[in-house]
Amino acid sequence: MAMVASRCQGRRIAASFFSPITIRHSLASSEESAFSGVRSISTQIVRNRMKSVKNIQKITKAMKMVAASKLRAIQTKAENSRGLWQPFTALLGDLPSIEVKKTVVVTISSDKGLCGGINSTAVKISRGLHKLNFGGPEAECKYVILGEKAKAQLIRDSKKDIELSIIELQKNPLNYSQVAMLADDILKNVEYDALRIVYSKFQSVVSFIPSVSTVLSPEIVEREAEAGGKLAELDLYEIEGGEAKSEVLQNLTEFQFSCVMFNAVLENACSEQGARMSAMDSSSRNAGEMLDRLTLTYNRTRQASITTELIEIISGASALEG
Repeated sequence: MAMVASRCQGRRIAASFFSPITIRHSLASSEESAFSGVRSISTQIVRNRMKSVKNIQKITKAMKMVAASKLRAIQTKAENSRGLWQPFTALLGDLPSIEVKKTVVVTISSDKGLCGGINSTAVKISRGLHKLNFGGPEAECKYVILGEKAKAQLIRDSKKDIELSIIELQKNPLNYSQVAMLADDILKNVEYDALRIVYSKFQSVVSFIPSVSTVLSPEIVEREAEAGGKLAELDLYEIEGGEAKSEVLQNLTEFQFSCVMFNAVLENACSEQGARMSAMDSSSRNAGEMLDRLTLTYNRTRQASITTELIEIISGASALEG
């Protein structure tokens, strides 16, 4: 009798241990752990993305502040340098459409990127001047490049036309003596009838004007003065000191080129920093907007995870009661 009772009690305990409710609950708990793992991974991905966007936003804000400080340092120099080349323009003129046989396009760009379309604009204008070919089919047109960005673009399709390239010009603070030595090297190594300097003229932090300044060789200036063109007024001036007219024109054109180059380099540096400020400000705003969207996605994912867990708990409790 006792053996029969113990045998029945054993069957009852085994049935309760292997009941369908217990098996269903164990399966639900395993599925819950699996799903919770997937949810935690997706939330972690969003959290990592938010962290990276915050770091990028810090970098862009710092770059904007650095560009603003550099702009303030260069802007005063650029405004003061405008008084150097303006008298030469009044005396020797600026003739962008004059026909010559040897043209040299001096393209001024930056060594670093992240400054909007300032470099691509200068390269487009330089290519346009190269294709116009003012002197006819027999005319030559070469490039002198200042800056790494213009060099990287022009070397792809005009490598044979590049006479000289100079990089890291703004590594040290710009001054007139540095640019004058650079202009002297260009004049010694390049044969030209007209130098067309392409740069970006600074207007404001959000605005710059692509500009072209033309510097003629002494021979072309003398030819135009004798022909009675726009430079005919040069013959009205008297030369003192016993120097020949050609020597005076040689000195004038060399000094004009160095002054125009100095102003062009400073104007382009101001435009570069202004464009970088604008680009970094836009990047910071875009990072903020992306961070808002990621925060919303993170909160929705976390809320969905909590709701799913509550539903599973309630379903499990209902199954146990049933």
